[in-house]
Amino acid sequence: MNFGFWGIIWTIVIGLVLGVIGRLILPGKQNIPIWLTILAGVVASIVGYLIANALGVATTNGVDWIELIIKIVLAVAAVAGATALYGNRARA
Repeated sequence: MNFGFWGIIWTIVIGLVLGVIGRLILPGKQNIPIWLTILAGVVASIVGYLIANALGVATTNGVDWIELIIKIVLAVAAVAGATALYGNRARA
């Protein structure tokens, strides 16, 4: 992964989109701030890319659907984990 300035910007933008998708798919209310949603999406994006690359599905022609599905599943899991950790802390 070669991150320049625009690579970092795109990672944040993709992380925002993945975090929002994760929040939309996850049932119930997630009591976490937007920065944590973005962070969960960024982590899901990076880890999803690494998993897809290890499986050999990250370099297909066109849209990498398997990679996208992996990233979305990871985003849902990351938002759920962030909600479990941060949401309980916010209520206490």
